Amino acid sequence: MEELNTPIADWLAGFGWSKESIDWTTRILLLAGIVLLSWLAAKLFRSLVIPTLQRLSQRTRATWDDHLFNDRMLRATARLIPPIIWYLLLGAALYDLPLALDIARKACLIYLIVAVLMLLSAFLDTLYDISAQHETLRNRPLKGIYQMIKLLAFCVGAILIVSILIGRDATTILAGLGASAAVLMLIFRDSILGLVAGVQLSANDMLRPGDWITMQKYGADGYVTEVTLTTVKIQNFDKTITTIPPYALVSDSFQNWRGMRETGGRRIKRSLAIDASTVHFCTAGELETLRQKGYLPADACVDDQPVVNLSIFRDYIRRYMKSHPGIHPDLMQMVRMLQPTAEGLPLEVYCFSRTTEWIPYEALQSEIFDHLLAVLPEFGLRIFQRPSGEDLRQVRETRRTNS
Repeated sequence: MEELNTPIADWLAGFGWSKESIDWTTRILLLAGIVLLSWLAAKLFRSLVIPTLQRLSQRTRATWDDHLFNDRMLRATARLIPPIIWYLLLGAALYDLPLALDIARKACLIYLIVAVLMLLSAFLDTLYDISAQHETLRNRPLKGIYQMIKLLAFCVGAILIVSILIGRDATTILAGLGASAAVLMLIFRDSILGLVAGVQLSANDMLRPGDWITMQKYGADGYVTEVTLTTVKIQNFDKTITTIPPYALVSDSFQNWRGMRETGGRRIKRSLAIDASTVHFCTAGELETLRQKGYLPADACVDDQPVVNLSIFRDYIRRYMKSHPGIHPDLMQMVRMLQPTAEGLPLEVYCFSRTTEWIPYEALQSEIFDHLLAVLPEFGLRIFQRPSGEDLRQVRETRRTNS
């Protein structure tokens, strides 16, 4: 390195400078030249190399290279140039000052480690953007895994920086950290549990961003917006945000409605409480009236056995569901009688809508039961309802009139 100083020193000596002045002036000129060279190299990379790489990536059909050569990645790469040049050339200016050279090179190494960590962070963010646009990977909770890789990288970087500052080998520091593993596990408990839970959620395909989940224990009922290393964010239908630790989703139970969306049908399961006192055998006149109104098919075979009006009503509901355009024809359709209660005879309608969207689903469900409630009296049936004050008033007026 001393050979680089000789031409500058000889040139300054021609002006009659003293040896001490020549030494410091030469050192300052070399340092300024090194800084200028690193600035010019970084400037050249930003103004020439980056636009060239971006133009080449835009000409290809693939989209991953557009993300890989974006401004964030390439500018993070440009930050590596100055510390590398400084580390290689500082010896020319500080060759006779070993302590200063050692401190300067340590600073360069620390700067280089920080720049590498920033580049790795930008690379992982780019990978996340690429996976978010991939057909297979977009629904995987990969953000937590990328965050864990970042955390490990920053831990390794911190160990390397400490080893540079104290002048010890990094393996020695790692050996010392092994003795305090229990403390480290306590500090990073949530991150470790989150990583394990994230891997389980992804491997078993239990959860994806965009899924509608319900978890009553945490008051969550909405769509998953983000899955990170330490939290899963759910936007509830009232627009509030619920955050749940990932490991809670693995250790506790939750309901995922993704299967309903993939099937293409949303279940309708609702009961009509029939007043038991209105259930009776139909007379021949009632059967004829039901045929004339279309509630009983004309070709329906009614044998000598008595026919119950509730049975005819159940058959009508089944025909109604099969002919309704909003009810999914390929999924289960059923009308069944549940256990009688003090609130009446529950008649349950079980079917699936063609749509999974909430508003059209509720509109279809209301339409079906509006029709059933309106047609129910045609079969001589009545909905059970607890007596109200108006009912008692009518009974009292009836008795007063009769008396």
